[in-house]
Amino acid sequence: MALLASGACTGVADSGDATNPPVIGSTSVPSTTTTDPTTTTAAPTTTTSTVVVTSSTIPPRYQAIVSNVTEERLAHSYTSDCPVRPEDVVLVTLTHWGFDENVHQGEIVVAREEGDHIAEVFQRLFEIGYPIESVIPIGDLPPGIEDSDPAYNNTSGLHCRFVAGTSRWSEHARGLAIDINPLLNPYETDTTLWPPESGRYLDRTLGEPGMILDDDEVVRAFEDAGWQWGGHWTSSRDYQHFSVSGR
Repeated sequence: MALLASGACTGVADSGDATNPPVIGSTSVPSTTTTDPTTTTAAPTTTTSTVVVTSSTIPPRYQAIVSNVTEERLAHSYTSDCPVRPEDVVLVTLTHWGFDENVHQGEIVVAREEGDHIAEVFQRLFEIGYPIESVIPIGDLPPGIEDSDPAYNNTSGLHCRFVAGTSRWSEHARGLAIDINPLLNPYETDTTLWPPESGRYLDRTLGEPGMILDDDEVVRAFEDAGWQWGGHWTSSRDYQHFSVSGR
């Protein structure tokens, strides 16, 4: 597995075997490898905060690990007819800012070839102090919570499902799409709003923390990694959605 800290490069493995890195499990990666416990109360200097970073307060650093993931670990986010296999995706364990101005650990599952790119994207989000509610794999959440919770706001990647109302696989089913802060960045069509309680955020002039706006640092970070933003769609708008294909 590879560890990324600010200014470092990622790799899928540190054992010399890039095709067979160790698998993350409940005991294989201690929590101390992904966060610095001395820094979790400091706020980023790029955002307004009541927490002041002084010479006696060590600024927090971004860290990420890219690792294999098992079918068991994917749980209900994966199905046997999914267009990818478990070995085609990786788990990116990373640090991110929360809305409480503290640093949190998150995990996201993406296509293997995009693992390092996404680790670097989230590093850029960390460095600008962009807040994220949570980053939890779909398989770690209660099944169907994205539909049962009207204020759903979790950031995630892989989810073996069809595009709503079709029999076509979503780009999430390939690990090639990520939804970020859905409540603050809704999906809308003429007849659909998701999540249901996100209507306030259809006003994109609000500019509140966690919202994604045209040509902002979040959009540019993904675009530099070769990912496209659903906020640029024409027949609908998917402000939370980034994908490699643009779909």
